Amino acid sequence: MVRTEMQKMLAGELYRAGDPEIRAAAAEAFAWMARYNASLGGTREERRALLRERLGAVGDGAAIRPPFHCDYGFNIKLGAGVFLNFNCVILDVVEVTIGDETQIGPAVQIYTADHPRDPEERKSGLEFGRPVRIGRNVWIGGGAIILPGITIGDDAVIGAGAVVTRDVRAGATALGNPARVRG
Repeated sequence: MVRTEMQKMLAGELYRAGDPEIRAAAAEAFAWMARYNASLGGTREERRALLRERLGAVGDGAAIRPPFHCDYGFNIKLGAGVFLNFNCVILDVVEVTIGDETQIGPAVQIYTADHPRDPEERKSGLEFGRPVRIGRNVWIGGGAIILPGITIGDDAVIGAGAVVTRDVRAGATALGNPARVRG
């Protein structure tokens, strides 16, 4: 059976991002983001309804302050009580899971999109994704960047401006660029 480029993308396999089906899904997400980001003056309930319209899962009390940017939205799963502050970016070519009661500061970026290291393969337009998993009760400081394939354990703290290049164990504090576990 021949798999579509969208099916390859969702499976974390090499895919062509310029595929018409993928571009159409991105266009739908862009139209949704325009509506969501215009909702800052609306109520929490109105914004939550918009989140439920697009995201893969939205737990009770989850909130994202606009502006917010993502690739598709449907690969993002927010647990109960999750909070993302202004100007967060999630590149969700594959699943991003954020556990209950996690708090994410402003301008945090979470990436699942990755590119081949071989220059010829990369030049051909191929990409792939690696899922990001963020546990429960995690605090991620403003401006942090979470790279593809990262898992952050429950109760961890990621310092402001940290660039997380490796998994962070439960209860650990990671700071710096690249982020290193302290203490």
